[in-house]
Amino acid sequence: MIWRENLKIGIEEIDQQHQELFKRFNDFIEVVRSTDYSQEAKKNKITKTVDFLNEYVIVHFDAEEKIQQKHNYPHYEEHHQAHEDFKSDLANFKEEFEKQAYDEDLVQEFSGRILTWLINHVADEDQKIANHIGSGNNE
Repeated sequence: MIWRENLKIGIEEIDQQHQELFKRFNDFIEVVRSTDYSQEAKKNKITKTVDFLNEYVIVHFDAEEKIQQKHNYPHYEEHHQAHEDFKSDLANFKEEFEKQAYDEDLVQEFSGRILTWLINHVADEDQKIANHIGSGNNE
């Protein structure tokens, strides 16, 4: 499992959503790496996971951004743009993935890029939100 306890930021709703994102992404990675599925089965499983992620990140990012606004987070605009870029990247991958036969290189490249983004974003950028809220600088 990719999720680690040190990725928690101390905001229960966000931590639960992060854990769900990491669980789903972990499932995605397992399918990509598996030799137990045909390419067609892999494509179907990956499509289902990407569909879920496309929907879930909207819910999660909205919740996270509401918390930022509530606490006057000073880096809201940059954080919001990072979320928009991630959603765009996910949508671009889905479009590219659906219009061709199963492409192992595309899937491997995407999974590595998204995994890196998720870990770095949660460990660094989201932690800054928690630090801001915890510091009392949220009036």
